[in-house]
Amino acid sequence: MRNHDLVFLKHFSQLIVFLIGLTIALILLGLYFNGLQQPDPNPIAEKATVERIRGVGEAYAGSTGAAAQAAAQAAAAAAAAGQVAYEGTLDGSVIYGKLCSACHGSGAGGAPKLEQAAWTARIAQGMDVLNDHAINGFTGQAGLMPAKGGNPSLTDEQVVATVQWMVDNLK
Repeated sequence: MRNHDLVFLKHFSQLIVFLIGLTIALILLGLYFNGLQQPDPNPIAEKATVERIRGVGEAYAGSTGAAAQAAAQAAAAAAAAGQVAYEGTLDGSVIYGKLCSACHGSGAGGAPKLEQAAWTARIAQGMDVLNDHAINGFTGQAGLMPAKGGNPSLTDEQVVATVQWMVDNLK
């Protein structure tokens, strides 16, 4: 090879390296500018999202939502009429184990666990207040208690027996 061939190969190699570098730089620059643009909304996806969450948003929103909630509670109470939960047992340990322990065992929703410290102030209000809150439901600062623990087929007597069992078995 002659000297001028080596010079040509050297310059040609430098040109190829420069072009590869320029290509990479342009690709990166294009990706950067493309990332700055907001994507166009997809009307099909937006419609599907609105359709999917509409029922949740409308169910308990505003005055119509309160009416829907009241109607749902009335329907649940009507469906539970004539049914007695847990075969009518008044054994508080059975009802606690099958229903109440879900929240009172873990403290979910602010439910007090079966510990003396968590119940001292509640017991001080009296058993009538505890029973009323358990039967009719209660929303306080610490959390909420759904009426009859969320099972409308429980009788008032079953609820009272379970509350008494819980108070008697505090640790």
